[in-house]
Amino acid sequence: MNLCGILFTSSIGRKFLMALTGLVLIGFIVGHLVGNLQIFEHPDKINGYAQFLHQTGPLLWVARIGLLLAVGIHIWAATVLTIESRRARGGAYGANTHWIRASLSSRYIRWTGYVVLAFVLFHLAHFTLGKTAPADFKSEHAYVMQHDYSIAGFPVVSAGAEVPNVYLMVYRGFESPPVAIFYMIAVGLLSFHLLHGGDSLFQTFGWRSHRWGVVLRRIVALFCLLYFIGNLAIPASILTGALAPHPAAQVHAPATTHP
Repeated sequence: MNLCGILFTSSIGRKFLMALTGLVLIGFIVGHLVGNLQIFEHPDKINGYAQFLHQTGPLLWVARIGLLLAVGIHIWAATVLTIESRRARGGAYGANTHWIRASLSSRYIRWTGYVVLAFVLFHLAHFTLGKTAPADFKSEHAYVMQHDYSIAGFPVVSAGAEVPNVYLMVYRGFESPPVAIFYMIAVGLLSFHLLHGGDSLFQTFGWRSHRWGVVLRRIVALFCLLYFIGNLAIPASILTGALAPHPAAQVHAPATTHP
């Protein structure tokens, strides 16, 4: 049997696929958070960052498709492993003692995963596709860059360029209490999901030993806490008014450019 067959047909292979796709998705959410935290800076930052991503063209779609495949494989492997685990227990009373001893995060990791999936779909509809954005947002959707946006010292978006006003889109989105509260609950569940998933990842890859087990768990817990606080800070600051909209975010392209 080839390597691909082993990965998709054996329990060990599926656990490896879960860990590998989980690692890919962790890398994405960290990068996503770093990008979103630019909301606390001048609007040129997050608007220039978003425009740079759009300018990558086909590469952006390759990344999106790759992430969708990673999500799909991750959910498929988790579902199959769950079914196998239930069959192996056979519903016997004695077989449930391991579940009773399991940590809270490990017991509910699958349910938190499904809730997070629902959140991701809503988040894409809201911020990527604009399907749930305010009806009057189109009049505010264009932004004129006031400064060059550079990466590693190289300008990638020039001053004066007309770009989507991602800063104002995020700000306006989180002004809605239901959206902000739903987002905060969802990132809390995602952090809870990562608490067990990150620990399992180390075990699957053979990186966790008896000697380093406690240390690695603390590192994972600290990572999850920082990730949660970083994501919480954005909607909480906007919803409470601690973060006022930057005046530059009101700089739009001429109204004639809009339908």
